[in-house]
Amino acid sequence: MMTTDTPAETDSAPRPAAFPLTSGRTKGYERRAVDAFLEHARVAFEEGGPMASVDVRRAAFPLVRRGYAIAAVDTALGRIEDAFAARERQLAVRAAGAHSWVGQTRETAQVVLDRLSRPRGKRFSRVGALRYGYRIDEVDLVADKIARYLETGQSVTVEQVRSVAFRMQRGGYRETQVDAVLDAVVEVMLAVT
Repeated sequence: MMTTDTPAETDSAPRPAAFPLTSGRTKGYERRAVDAFLEHARVAFEEGGPMASVDVRRAAFPLVRRGYAIAAVDTALGRIEDAFAARERQLAVRAAGAHSWVGQTRETAQVVLDRLSRPRGKRFSRVGALRYGYRIDEVDLVADKIARYLETGQSVTVEQVRSVAFRMQRGGYRETQVDAVLDAVVEVMLAVT
């Protein structure tokens, strides 16, 4: 008996989009890049491969027309980062004990708090006067909120920290320093959830 492949059985059949697509002039994440990253993350998670929560947090994709909707992908990446962080916490607690894990998290939180407790306008180094960096007033506003979270437990969510975005200004704060501190804040928040 002769069989024929149905569209679902062929490799060339188009697969449904994993996320909603942008339309018109709105740009979204390039679909192949997102799909490749998600497949790599899936394999790494299932097989214990060399990927960590920080790798998920730092994932970046080209922006194109008819790409994946950014918010939908970012939400999924947040869940994937949470899963990797939970596994990392579990492995660290198993290897060194809960006391060590808590101590390490406290140390990181204190380093971040020390940085954010500096005077406004002096929390991070600045780029040169002719270069663009993050707007100082916006970063300081977020820094104040995070410092209150670390000191008093005032409500701030991981999603709020992940999604923070700053406008640019000449002579602003150095992006890499601000981003590194935000990454550390997310790590602390994920460690205690």
